[in-house]
Amino acid sequence: MPGKDYYAILGVSRTASEKEIKQAYRRLARKHHPDVNPGDKQAEAHFKEINNAYEVLADPEKRKKYDLYGEHWQQADQFSQQWPGAGGRRGAGAPGGATGFGGIDFDLQDIFGGIFGERSGRARSHRGQDLEHHTEITLEEAYHGSTRVLQLQSEQVCSTCRGTGAVRGVTCGGCQGMGVQFRPKRLEIKVPPGAKDGARIRVAGEGQAGLGGGPKGDLYLVCSLRPHDRFERRGDDLHLEVQVPLVIAVLGGEVQIPTLRGSSIMLKVPPETQNGQVIRLAGLGMPLMGNPSAHGDLYARVKVLLPVRLTAEQKKLFEALRAAL
Repeated sequence: MPGKDYYAILGVSRTASEKEIKQAYRRLARKHHPDVNPGDKQAEAHFKEINNAYEVLADPEKRKKYDLYGEHWQQADQFSQQWPGAGGRRGAGAPGGATGFGGIDFDLQDIFGGIFGERSGRARSHRGQDLEHHTEITLEEAYHGSTRVLQLQSEQVCSTCRGTGAVRGVTCGGCQGMGVQFRPKRLEIKVPPGAKDGARIRVAGEGQAGLGGGPKGDLYLVCSLRPHDRFERRGDDLHLEVQVPLVIAVLGGEVQIPTLRGSSIMLKVPPETQNGQVIRLAGLGMPLMGNPSAHGDLYARVKVLLPVRLTAEQKKLFEALRAAL
């Protein structure tokens, strides 16, 4: 049965750089890590395959042997001893143009290149990636401010290998070569007053762990605003439709309207107010994000209510009004 293709397991090309291989490994390892998929045997098995593939392809010596010998890369030293004077060209049997054996010559000096030299030193440090978590907030929560509690699988730099993924050239057993360990974490994030639809609330240092001892990324709580049944938000202003009886619209008066403060107020309606007329109430809109002491305005749009089911006396009054106009 043919061996598994380590490049295919990591989803990279055979010309992939060390950086591309590492990025692919970290992405897949996070997805299939047993701590993220408790009880999932398939994910656990795939995680082992990913680790095996990365252990070989991340090591320049092992990768070169694998490229030449494929699934038989671990027997490369035995081949060197059995054909010490072999002479120069590659076959096409194993992945990546591996050397063949049935009468096809190969040059072991070319294969091993003087044992390939030493591996590069400590990996560069890289800042961890930022993460996003989406949440929906009500208009009331956006007005007063709110709190969201997140239960996360937080990434912490591995204390054994300090984020390098290896100890003395061997894959770290504490983090399975990932450089990070997963820990459950409870995080409280405050949604400030005035938060808008699409607002991104930054929580520093709560993103993915960095590579090679690099700093962690940030976590962003992304807010989406739930539509309200009474108020419409436009920027920092609020708009509200107010039903006003005909007699108040004609003669003037007051009607009660709600606010997001939690209490109602009386709206003064001037005499002869027209249907659709807008009355501005300064400072009764949304608080400004970052400056909650300042507010937008509230705009009340008048909807005049015509009387129905008039009594005979009321009809006479309207007839008298029509005659007088």
